[in-house]
Amino acid sequence: MKPITLVRILLFAAALTPAAALAYGFYRFTYAGDFNALTANPGDYITDQTGTWALGCLAASLSVTPLRRLTGWNEIIKARRMLGLFAFFYATLHMLTWVVFIHYFEVSFMIEDIVKRPFITVGMATFLMLLVLAITSNKFSMRKLGRKWGKLHRLVYVAAAGGTLHFWQLVKADTTEPWRWAAGFALLFAIRVWWAYRPRFATSTPNARRPIPNHSQLPTSKRSQG
Repeated sequence: MKPITLVRILLFAAALTPAAALAYGFYRFTYAGDFNALTANPGDYITDQTGTWALGCLAASLSVTPLRRLTGWNEIIKARRMLGLFAFFYATLHMLTWVVFIHYFEVSFMIEDIVKRPFITVGMATFLMLLVLAITSNKFSMRKLGRKWGKLHRLVYVAAAGGTLHFWQLVKADTTEPWRWAAGFALLFAIRVWWAYRPRFATSTPNARRPIPNHSQLPTSKRSQG
């Protein structure tokens, strides 16, 4: 088995574990009569869990490229799409929890919520961005869009910012955790910017660092001019 195959299997299992835990809790809550399986407030619990893991998988996806550049292991890039799709998967569960447990499929209430509550507006916009990224994450879209594909998928950083802002707006008291997510995504973005402009930094040598010519090696005529 190739190392990248083993890594992808382990990442797949790790990313799927929270969903499996929620499914088991839902089974116990629904069929086994364990009303504490999803805590006293199942809607809030599922919303928190799915939102957290959407951000987690998004951060893991964005970490793949820096890891590839630091280690030189190019095959790790094959895990990026899978992690990105898991981010969309958990974002979808997060949104469906809001649809089912908060509004009970009442479309008019959902539209009103999106318009009047800023954190819902930001969350829905972020979900739509992730939807676009998921739909265009295949090879067919890469061929059709060409260079535009790379520009489009820079939207992932906007989605990361939107998800963090949505979390920060939702938290009413302690904003420590949203700020941690913000710092992590900011670091990943800074690494990307640094790598993109690294050739310019390397070629722009300050005048102070330029070697001073040795006048003893100049021709006699030029030394006399000095």
